[in-house]
Amino acid sequence: MIARITFLAVTGFWVTMNVLLWRAEYGSNSEDYPVPLQLVWHKILTAPDASSLSVYQNRQRMGYCEFQTSVGQQMATLDEDRPPPEGMVAKAGYQIHLAGNVALGDFTNRIKFDGRVLFDARRQWREVQFRLNSRLGVMEVHSLATNQTVHLRLSDHGTVMEHDFTFAQLKDPNALVQVFAGNFADLLLGELDLGGLTGSAAQSMEWEARRTRILIGTEQVPVYRLQTQLLGRDLYVDVSTLGEVLQVSVPGEFLARIDELNRP
Repeated sequence: MIARITFLAVTGFWVTMNVLLWRAEYGSNSEDYPVPLQLVWHKILTAPDASSLSVYQNRQRMGYCEFQTSVGQQMATLDEDRPPPEGMVAKAGYQIHLAGNVALGDFTNRIKFDGRVLFDARRQWREVQFRLNSRLGVMEVHSLATNQTVHLRLSDHGTVMEHDFTFAQLKDPNALVQVFAGNFADLLLGELDLGGLTGSAAQSMEWEARRTRILIGTEQVPVYRLQTQLLGRDLYVDVSTLGEVLQVSVPGEFLARIDELNRP
């Protein structure tokens, strides 16, 4: 009798849990709902696979980019039949690497870019390095969180210009123009009318995270969607439940997506 009751209890528990899991995955109330932003950020930083994205502007392919994490790089060197060593990330911290090239407008020379962001074990950023290379010149950006500054270096056929910006200056486009325009700053600012940007685009963007579904091939696949506003237009990033970046939509008709999203 006791054995039968135990069997029924275990069976009932198993059925109940599977129904709840099914509802969480496919239920109508779970198709689109908010999730903690930190959850999605942790998924991205610990993604085991690289994201290879094709870049489009106005639906025309213009290049590619690859997004990879240090966790993915370390996982690639491990034995697939063995679990990763405990504390692997805690010792090394996190890192994301973005590289690729694009052709903008009528430029015959492609623009190459390569950037890295380093984080500590608590997922706080420590250092940023970025390099953009084209026929017109090279732009390099370097920033350390401890310094609260950004070093910008521009070089063009032997001519080099370098400047350090404080984080406060980066929030004000007028201050940036003052640095580069010199004595012509007042005239240039009047023509460009950048004052409106100081109170809108220069402010920190408020990100939201949701779990929703997108069509990949012929299947509706659950994803995390990060969304914010930039210059009054939506910017969003779709991330798989394992942290792989699937799609990035940027104002200005720019779109980066994995090739699977283009297949019927």
